[in-house]
Amino acid sequence: MKSMVGRLAAGAAAVLCAAGLFIPYGQSASAEDTLPFDDIAASYAKNEIIDLYNRKILTGISETSFSPEGKVTRAEFITMLGRLLKLEPVASPVSPYTDTGKGAWYYGWIQAAVQLGLVGGTSASTFAPAKPVTRQEAAVWLTKAFKQTGTAGGATVFTDTSTIAAWADSAVEAVNRLGLMKGDETGAFRPAAPMTRQETAVLLYRVLQQEKWTTELAGAKDPHIVLGWQYGQTAAEYEGNILQSNVNTLSPRWYFVGSTGVVPDSTVASLVTWAKKNGKQVWPLVGNRFDQAATHQMLSSAAARNTAVNQLAGLVSTYGLDGLNIDFENVAAVDRASLTAFITQLAGRLHALGAVLSMDVSPDLGTDWTEAFDYAALGRQADYLVMMGYDEHYSGSMSPGSNASLPYVQHAVSTLLKSVSAEKVILAMPLYTRDWTLKQNGITASSAELSLTQQNQLLSSYSLHPVWNSTLGQYVASYTKQSLKHTLWLEDGRSLTAKYNLAVKHKLAGIAYWHIGGESPDIWTSISNAEKFAGYSF
Repeated sequence: MKSMVGRLAAGAAAVLCAAGLFIPYGQSASAEDTLPFDDIAASYAKNEIIDLYNRKILTGISETSFSPEGKVTRAEFITMLGRLLKLEPVASPVSPYTDTGKGAWYYGWIQAAVQLGLVGGTSASTFAPAKPVTRQEAAVWLTKAFKQTGTAGGATVFTDTSTIAAWADSAVEAVNRLGLMKGDETGAFRPAAPMTRQETAVLLYRVLQQEKWTTELAGAKDPHIVLGWQYGQTAAEYEGNILQSNVNTLSPRWYFVGSTGVVPDSTVASLVTWAKKNGKQVWPLVGNRFDQAATHQMLSSAAARNTAVNQLAGLVSTYGLDGLNIDFENVAAVDRASLTAFITQLAGRLHALGAVLSMDVSPDLGTDWTEAFDYAALGRQADYLVMMGYDEHYSGSMSPGSNASLPYVQHAVSTLLKSVSAEKVILAMPLYTRDWTLKQNGITASSAELSLTQQNQLLSSYSLHPVWNSTLGQYVASYTKQSLKHTLWLEDGRSLTAKYNLAVKHKLAGIAYWHIGGESPDIWTSISNAEKFAGYSF
């Protein structure tokens, strides 16, 4: 009996070699007595199929059939890869592809992968979900998913090197070097050959034999600050949205400082209780209502500053608040020194209470709007500076454009980091955009602020097909209403993921959202995927 088992194992190994996937391991997958599919008993990948089926990474083409020799489609492969990475499918209303219907079983998995930059379409408007995935495509997707880099021109070990596409060359080198994909018995890689379902099962099983990778997939991720501002919502509505989100720090708009430093108490104590019960921090927003004159009076008076500091510290102590978020905007340049003095004094009082002081700042564009912000000095006193990465174009702009393009946000963050260390910076992202109405000569007629739900309703009502602008990191769409052209620079899971990745790239302290309630529900799945994927180091 042992000799027969040995001959069968040798035969299976020969088949795997022919498939270009065989690599000996000390321990193979273990088969169960009852097979999940009727057609895998003779498959060289039987054990791998069973293992991945039990892990809920792959399924059959029906309840009883796996079709091991059938070709795996682009949609199927990306779905398996998403499950392997423990992602969630994203029901995004925004997609550039006309051939991936929102009701299709694979739609959310393609969206998740596209938003993370793991895969692209066959054109700007098509994904070709039913097209078989080729071996070189699989190599590229796999290396992107597991953050591996290869050597360009390094796939010279194969007899058909010249047929490997330039865009896949380094990925093929990487999967070969890692022992995930090999050549066949003739030494050919067969880059354009379609992958079979059993071949895919062996490949994905091989991935799970990479101990470092499986440790990463099972590991906990480092926590970071995720702040969400309350605006235009009741406490109950705010709480409901928070529970659907990844927000761990609440910032309700409760306090406003007047010209004399008096701070009316608008605390909703029940929200503080709710936050503590749900493991959330509370850093209420302290605003100045954009009132430059009143802010100048308060900041220029030592007595008024003392009043404000004492009252704010008292509120923190009375309600057991975890911190404060200062949102002073439209501050006069002449108040630069007194603003820093106020923050210095307030920081001292809050720190004595064990509370956090954060402060919102605008991007430095060399205008009077930010002259009052001494980034370096404020960064030394406050625990965090929150960069408001939006309003690149706003209601008063002379020309239409993005609310928060990726280059704009990158410049804002990079400029702040010249003065403040990354661990003290939080990036605020927008949960809103603008609908720009243009005159016939292209000059802006008007713009209206939209929540992301309103934005998505416009896309649906006009059957718009947005186009991804990789430079801006956003989709752009246009429509005509009453003979006037409208243009939207969209915010969605893909654009927000790109911004989130900036925070990861620069190792910032966290992110923030203006404002909770402006999002569409799919956003939280997108950001959850982004957090998870960014946490993998592989």
